Amino acid sequence: MPTGKRYTDAARRFDRQHLHGVAEAVDVVKSLATAKFDETIELAVRLGVDPRRADQIVRGTVALPAGTGKDVRVVVFASGPAAEEARAAGADAVGADDLVQRVQDGFLDFDVAIATQDLMAQVAKLGRVLGPRGLMPNPKTGTVTADVGKAVTEFKGGRVEYRTDKFGNVHVPVGKASFARNALLTNSRAVIDELQRAKPAAAKGKYIRSVTLASTMGPGVKIDPTRIRITDEELAEHAAS
Repeated sequence: MPTGKRYTDAARRFDRQHLHGVAEAVDVVKSLATAKFDETIELAVRLGVDPRRADQIVRGTVALPAGTGKDVRVVVFASGPAAEEARAAGADAVGADDLVQRVQDGFLDFDVAIATQDLMAQVAKLGRVLGPRGLMPNPKTGTVTADVGKAVTEFKGGRVEYRTDKFGNVHVPVGKASFARNALLTNSRAVIDELQRAKPAAAKGKYIRSVTLASTMGPGVKIDPTRIRITDEELAEHAAS
C-alpha cells in the first residue's frame, strides 16, 4: 500500500470512514488520482465466503463494457487452425511445444494465457510458473477453449479475470483515472452484477461485506454495500460526465 506524502495528503482530503454511493466514490477517487501517470482504478469487494472451501471459491471473468484502458498482452497455446485463428485475432504470441519451452525459459511478458484443450497436457508442465501468477489457463475463466479467436478478442477488448483471495476479497480493475465517470460506473456495475450472479449456493449470511474503490497510488474510498446497485437511470444521468 502506498504510504508516501502524496498518499498521506490525499487521505486527509476526505472522510475515510464515510460510506459513499458508487458515483460519489468515483468522483472522490478521480479527484485524488494526481500521480504523473494514468492510475488504474480498482474495485475491492470483501465477500462473505470461506475460500478454504472449494464450493465457496468465487472465480470467473467479466467483460468491462468501457474496456480496461490498458493494452492487454495475450498468449495462446494452440496448433493448426486454432493457432492461425489466434494470430488473426491479434494474439501477441502463439505456439505449442515451442511456446511452452519459451515460458519455461523465462518468457512471462503477458497478461492472459489461453489454451486449447488438446494442449493442456503440455501447458500443465507450467503450473509452478503460471499458477502463482494467476496465469494458468482454466475452463472456469474461459481461458481453456476451442474458440480461441473469440477469447483473444474478448480479453483484449476488456474481459478480465477475478478470483477470491485467501481472505475472501476480490480485486478487479474498473478502468483508469482518465476515464469519464460514466465509463467507471458502467464497468463497476458490470463487476458488481457479475459477483452477485456468481454467489455460491453454499455461502450463508451477508454476501457482500464491504466495498472499496481506490486508484493505484490513492487511499481506499469506502462504498456503502447497501447502495451498490447502479441503475440505468443513474448511468443516463451521468452519461455526459
